[in-house]
Amino acid sequence: MAININNNGVKNNSIDTKQTQRQTSTEQSSNSGATAKSGSDSVSLTSEAQNLSALQEKAMNSSGIDQTKVDRIKAAIENGSYKVDVDRLASKLAQFEGDLFGGAIDTDKDA
Repeated sequence: MAININNNGVKNNSIDTKQTQRQTSTEQSSNSGATAKSGSDSVSLTSEAQNLSALQEKAMNSSGIDQTKVDRIKAAIENGSYKVDVDRLASKLAQFEGDLFGGAIDTDKDA
């Protein structure tokens, strides 16, 4: 909306009408240009893009949890057959901390 600072509250119908007509014609010309362009544009997806879209939708709908692996580990813990490899766990923790803090930590057992 245009603000007329020259009239200081005095209503001037001829100025207001001209401004309204100018705004209307500008809006109509921009809309007609958009309509003309949209008629000639088209989009087509390659088969790779369609496959990627399908995979992305599948990933969004999944929970991200491998339930069979969770069930297998739960069963192993319950029956007492789950064993923790403490050396491997310590190595992975050291590697994680090295990645996290940016330092290189040697995780070789022989060092």
